[in-house]
Amino acid sequence: MSDNVAGKRRVLLVGATGLIGRSVIARTPGMPEIALQGLARREMAFPDGARMELVLADNEDWSGVVQDLAPDGVICALGTTRAKAGSVEAMRAVDYELVMQVARAAKEAGARSFTHVSSVGADTASRAEYLRTKGEVERDLKALRFTRLDILRPGLLRGRREKDVRLLEGIGQLLAPVTDLFLHGNASRYRSVKASMVAAAALQCSAEKAGGQFVHEHDGLGRLAARFEEDHA
Repeated sequence: MSDNVAGKRRVLLVGATGLIGRSVIARTPGMPEIALQGLARREMAFPDGARMELVLADNEDWSGVVQDLAPDGVICALGTTRAKAGSVEAMRAVDYELVMQVARAAKEAGARSFTHVSSVGADTASRAEYLRTKGEVERDLKALRFTRLDILRPGLLRGRREKDVRLLEGIGQLLAPVTDLFLHGNASRYRSVKASMVAAAALQCSAEKAGGQFVHEHDGLGRLAARFEEDHA
């Protein structure tokens, strides 16, 4: 381990260039207790004040990179859509295959924790390919038996994406303040959520010491984010 990360908790962020990944990076300047490392396929501009080591590698090399980095914990914010990927197969290559590739390598490298950003409605029995894939990766992550596994299931994400225009998501963000008012009880898990809140929840999960497998939906994400804010006020 290099001197600059000695004594710090090494957290590996995959999916660093996406909305959640960039939000995670933006929340870490005030966290001297962690050494954040990122793994991506392309270069990116860091948010102001961010300090992170970014490793660039092709997908097929990610397993080796993860094992070389040997992180204490992983935050996985990988994800795409069928429309952006171009096909169901291409979407699954990211949302399932690449996620599991990283997870298996992290487990073999001795990572204690794995925090995965999934989606509300993830279900192996879903008729929607997107949600079925999310459900399948959740199932198979659980089978790896990390000391701690956190699965985050946000609803519609609110935040500005970089070079990634999603028309339906944009319309949803505009309508969210109104539609959220009608989502109560069990339906409250479908409420929209700020990407910055999901990022805070993910960072809080990576710091938790208790072992186990946990699934966090809208209200749970809010509680995690609140604890994060208290600890880093």
